[in-house]
Amino acid sequence: MASATNVPYLRATARGGSRLDVSVAPNARSTAIAGVHGDTLRVRLAAQPIEGAANEALLRWLAQSLGIARSQLRLAHGASSRRKSVEIDLEVERVRAWIAQTLADGQ
Repeated sequence: MASATNVPYLRATARGGSRLDVSVAPNARSTAIAGVHGDTLRVRLAAQPIEGAANEALLRWLAQSLGIARSQLRLAHGASSRRKSVEIDLEVERVRAWIAQTLADGQ
């Protein structure tokens, strides 16, 4: 698995938050990080890509995993694509630490 110390898929926003680029794989058995896919974080989703269900599942899972409220996440780009950008109202260092720990744990 890749290290999260220098990750092209995570950057700071002008408002002090983070922007995370993900590549999703819907219809998985469970929701989890599946590693790095090019310049995105690969996430398997246990949701179907129907009527925004996969988008909402991604945002709810991220909120729960990061320990923040769902309202602190917004889908900034990619509503109908497998490649998405999520804005997170959380400093980039905390998101980077969560990614590093999750990748280290193999989850």
